[in-house]
Amino acid sequence: MADFTLNGEQVSADVDPAMPILWVVREKLGMTGTKFGCGIAQCGACTVHLDGKPVRSCSTPIVEAEGRSVTTIEGIAGPEGELTKIQQAWVSEQVPQCGYCQSGQIMSATALLRDNPQPTDAQIDAAMAGNICRCGTYTRIRRAIKVAAGMQPARTEETSA
Repeated sequence: MADFTLNGEQVSADVDPAMPILWVVREKLGMTGTKFGCGIAQCGACTVHLDGKPVRSCSTPIVEAEGRSVTTIEGIAGPEGELTKIQQAWVSEQVPQCGYCQSGQIMSATALLRDNPQPTDAQIDAAMAGNICRCGTYTRIRRAIKVAAGMQPARTEETSA
């Protein structure tokens, strides 16, 4: 049995303690925003926060979440479902192409801006290095992080055309 907080709610899951957090939140608790990418903690698609720190949920056993707090992409929006600044910037900067890696990208970017509200390009690159985007939208990802940080204006409909 694993007892932990998921997106602010206390939950229990009757699972093998070695089961990765990814499969517990997706298959047992219905939080399917977190994606399976590589299964070896290399691509970042499965990124969630464990006590506020980004971790690869595909390789982190649920036993490590016991008594702790797990936040998935579903848990970062406001109480009425309002988007965070980083989610708003992802939309305004039209970051996703296929979208598969985006929940992991957003979770890493959220942690970066929480810990460093005005990151340099080098700090953005370092924080996001473990998140692979097969579509190659890295320039848009960096711009969205800067927009969310208030370091650049968001694109308007006229400038994005």
